[in-house]
Amino acid sequence: MEIQLTTPALLFPAVSLLLLAYTNRFLALAALIRSLHAQYQERPDPLILRQIDNLRRRVLLIRNMQALGVLSLLVCVVCMFVLFAGGTLWGKYLFGGSLILLMASLALSIWEIQISVRALNLHLQDLERKERETPARRDG
Repeated sequence: MEIQLTTPALLFPAVSLLLLAYTNRFLALAALIRSLHAQYQERPDPLILRQIDNLRRRVLLIRNMQALGVLSLLVCVVCMFVLFAGGTLWGKYLFGGSLILLMASLALSIWEIQISVRALNLHLQDLERKERETPARRDG
């Protein structure tokens, strides 16, 4: 495979958008954690503690997703520098490493999404259970 200086540059827009999406997810979780913390301060509830524990795992995953994404971009830049200096073989290895880091970041993203979906399903099941327990309302 022939690799040119422009080949690693193809990752820049993808990684940049990915990091933006990760940051948005992180900020949304941070706001939710702050909200749940305030709720817990007002009315302690073990369910809130379990939700915060779930969110803690997700925040750690997002941090690792971001770190791997940034490392991917950094290795990609080093790859471009090495290619510019004429090191085609090392450039190929660095580009491959950058792709592996990006794949690891995406794999963590899938894991984080799975945790998020499981948490949402628990909330939906709780709503459905409460709906079944509530006597049918009649218009009167």
